[in-house]
Amino acid sequence: MRGLGNRTVLYQQHVAASLGLYNNDFLSVDILHEKGPITAGELSKLTGLATGSVTALIDRLEKNGFVRRENDPNDRRKVIIVPIYENKEEVSNTYLPLHTAMVKLASSYTDDELEFITQFLGKASMVLEEQIHHLSSTTHSKSST
Repeated sequence: MRGLGNRTVLYQQHVAASLGLYNNDFLSVDILHEKGPITAGELSKLTGLATGSVTALIDRLEKNGFVRRENDPNDRRKVIIVPIYENKEEVSNTYLPLHTAMVKLASSYTDDELEFITQFLGKASMVLEEQIHHLSSTTHSKSST
């Protein structure tokens, strides 16, 4: 799992570089893709970046056509960050070789095996999410002392 995690991080760094983005910027794009439209404050919590850093990050992503800001219909004081890069050809072209290779890999497994693998990866993701939360709370308590 650690090796897969390392290779995933390295792959994401190369994807970000190929798109002319900083790794943290592209990580934020992926978070937005996964979570959907969220506020800047929520993005700050998910990334661990300070709100000022998130504002600069959103400015860069908006300038490069990866997100747009929309007013929150429930609270006029808030702005929602909406991912819009799905239609960017450069993003889909970047991921196409990985997608093709993963589909080929998946086709070598039975439906039952794929269901088991999917369950494992889902549970592994929850474990990682819990560990991120644990490390985040530990970091916050250390920095406030």
